[in-house]
Amino acid sequence: MTTKEFIKKYDTENQVEVLKDSYKQIEYAWKNEFDLGKLVEKKFKSVVVTGLGGSAISGDVLQNFLHSEINVPFFVNRSYSLPTFANKQTLVIVSSYSGNTEETISVLEHAIKNKCEVICIGAGGKTEEMAKQFGFPFVKLEKGFQPRFALYINFFSLLKVFQKLNFIKPQDDVVEKIIALIKSKSLEYSSEENFAVETAKSLIGFIPIIYSAVDLTSAVGNRFKCQINENAKLNAFNNVIPELNHNEIIGWETFFEKQFAAKVVNILDKDYHPQIIKRFQITSELIEKVGVEIINLKSDQETFKERIFDLIYLGDWISYYLAVFRGQNPISIKNINILKERLAKE
Repeated sequence: MTTKEFIKKYDTENQVEVLKDSYKQIEYAWKNEFDLGKLVEKKFKSVVVTGLGGSAISGDVLQNFLHSEINVPFFVNRSYSLPTFANKQTLVIVSSYSGNTEETISVLEHAIKNKCEVICIGAGGKTEEMAKQFGFPFVKLEKGFQPRFALYINFFSLLKVFQKLNFIKPQDDVVEKIIALIKSKSLEYSSEENFAVETAKSLIGFIPIIYSAVDLTSAVGNRFKCQINENAKLNAFNNVIPELNHNEIIGWETFFEKQFAAKVVNILDKDYHPQIIKRFQITSELIEKVGVEIINLKSDQETFKERIFDLIYLGDWISYYLAVFRGQNPISIKNINILKERLAKE
């Protein structure tokens, strides 16, 4: 079958069009107007972004995206409760695309008890109701997306919040460049044969082991891992250099292909510390010696921020194609739905 035939057969809800139109989410987020009220005048000692899954990854990406710019302690929370340091001088940004994520609602209630300052981001649901009830600013997102495919509207809404609060300098120029980049890449990756298609085909039959770099591309690696999990219904694992050089690298010493069919995907960038670059090279050489193929993903865009989104978007397409080539509907999340139903009953 051709790529288009795989898409027609297995992408029954036409998710490919959402993926192609990801740049429109960025346009919406950046044009979207919202009022943060007196919060723009306040000084915070810490910022917590709280959420799960696709609503939390935007916080991770923001940490990479602004790694050299944020000068306030910034924590991404994935729990039912706030970290113990959260208090009146903490800004809690509640991120839930559906607005009904139970862990996130629990944290919102905790933030209210702790008298934290709160901003809510989502498409509606209970978090919007609570924001109205308690007078919190609410950043309204466009409805109709699967949360994991709403990263672009989530992230750029969060980035705009940071800009409005004067945590960072204006980002308008780089946002325009990223919109143009994603628009261009959407045409490239939706063609019959392209690098995303080739990479997805090369991963069929293997478990992807994704290696990224701490602080710079860790969110890119984790995003790619999660997209493979949810879209392709396939286990994948992510770790970061240099940490993995102090433990996981030893596991490759006794690698046996018949027990574990794996391929390693390196997320690379020219801004890595020279020693990080060397670590990737040496680690890859050691892994190749035991017969494991290395796939290197790298962007050639001008700025680090453009390269981050170039790599994220590539990973989204690879995971999408890996889904349809494996005969999987990229939208289906059966086990998550089963889990939610049982949690509600038991």
